[in-house]
Amino acid sequence: MPMGSEDFDAFYTATAKRLVATVYAVTGDLAEAEDAVQEAYVRAWQRWDRLARDGDPLPWVRTVAIRLAISTWRRARNRVRAHFRHGPPEELPGLSVDRVALVGALGELSAEQRQVVVLHHLLDLPVEEVAREAGVSNGAVRTRLHRARKILGERLADTVVTTERVGSVRHV
Repeated sequence: MPMGSEDFDAFYTATAKRLVATVYAVTGDLAEAEDAVQEAYVRAWQRWDRLARDGDPLPWVRTVAIRLAISTWRRARNRVRAHFRHGPPEELPGLSVDRVALVGALGELSAEQRQVVVLHHLLDLPVEEVAREAGVSNGAVRTRLHRARKILGERLADTVVTTERVGSVRHV
């Protein structure tokens, strides 16, 4: 008999705090422990019927959480080692007003709109390929692009007006 969402909720409630404590003990980083445990429970939920049917799901969830935390720790350690080996990154030039405005405007789009704008306009992928990657129809891509362009046009037009005003004030 497959177990339902109530069973998963009860399992989560009964085990989550202790699992966070366990992973925290392994990593020494509470935030990383919480993130790893949360991801492990997400993965457990995706295969909950099988895990519950096979017996106690806690060992599986614990193993996944610890592996995720260790993997994150290794990546961080490797970044630190690379930093010491190669030194700090070169100074990057400051961001232009245009780039800051574009990033801000993209942040106002929905995730779906942002995805199609980036794939189509920044990576120059055709609508058909964007549709395949996004898992939607060509029409849905075109609709998202149209709506996103409208939002971007409004936000970026506001920025141009503001920049021109600031620029004119500087020249006075």
